[in-house]
Amino acid sequence: MSEHDQNEEDFVEDTLTEAVENQIESDNPPAAKATFNKLTLVGYEREEILNLMAHVLAIEIDAMLEEDRPFNSDWYEAALRALPTLPAEKP
Repeated sequence: MSEHDQNEEDFVEDTLTEAVENQIESDNPPAAKATFNKLTLVGYEREEILNLMAHVLAIEIDAMLEEDRPFNSDWYEAALRALPTLPAEKP
């Protein structure tokens, strides 16, 4: 992987993680804070939880862009609540 590709990947990861942190802090959607609390209670580390949640957000954003459709908040919240089990790659 080139340095440019790595920098771009890091930027995307940081942006998704920041979005998830904002969702947890604002309690919007409520599933974000609930999922964070649940995974914390069962022993997951903060960074690992944020990575899992950012992965779910990335799947939904990718599908949304690929299918040219609005964000599917019902799927997103259900996928968050199912963590630590990761969803299929396509919602």
